[in-house]
Amino acid sequence: MDLRVLALYDRDMREGARPDGPNARVERVGAVVRHVADAEGWNGVLWSALDETTADAAIAEHVEFFRGLGHEFEWKLYGHDLPCDLGARLVAAGFRPEPEETLMFAETAGLGVDAGPPDGVRLVPVTDAAGVDLVVDVHEKAFGTDGARLRHRLRAQLAARPDTVVAVVALAGDEPVSAARMELPPGTRFAGLWGGGTVAGWRGRGVYRALVAHRARVAADRGYPYLQVDASAMSRPILERLGFHALGTTTPYVHAG
Repeated sequence: MDLRVLALYDRDMREGARPDGPNARVERVGAVVRHVADAEGWNGVLWSALDETTADAAIAEHVEFFRGLGHEFEWKLYGHDLPCDLGARLVAAGFRPEPEETLMFAETAGLGVDAGPPDGVRLVPVTDAAGVDLVVDVHEKAFGTDGARLRHRLRAQLAARPDTVVAVVALAGDEPVSAARMELPPGTRFAGLWGGGTVAGWRGRGVYRALVAHRARVAADRGYPYLQVDASAMSRPILERLGFHALGTTTPYVHAG
């Protein structure tokens, strides 16, 4: 674990987070930083500085806040967050933990980014609603989840803040087989890799690796010194081979609101 980079990540991307879309805002309430969006956006807690005496009251306060909005929300818990039993306290307050992921990073200057797509596959930048629909099609097939929120969010970003997001789809002929996006928060040092997924019949052929390399080149060109990704167990080995390193763990705790 690189404690220096982890401290930069906490400062830039959590405590100093920026809204991720035109209809979102970031609020600091005491020792908690939360992201508030509409019902189609991402709502949740990004950072906290709590202890055994303050955690339960803070959890209850944010449950009540998001319940008042009628929004499901996520408490994004990191392995180094305090108190050490914060996850158990969230469960006791009605949160549901999702699978743990590995927080990984790489320096764009030292990353091997020469990987291209396999023969017969081309990478196409996403710039309009038709491209977003292709990304959502891949997302739904790769992850088996509804892509309505992703469609809403990506369309809004491309329309209002196109410089803060890069999306790309891999096409085999006219068939979308893989897709991914990258968030480029202004004024930060980290470009975030998100949503990388490949449909089942195309996994293991190097398409995911090519999408990572493509986004790494864009991040370097845009002046971001670091890439960051919340890696699943499936993607972590690929990212390690590309030069990414683990910073810690992160677990989404979801509350129905």
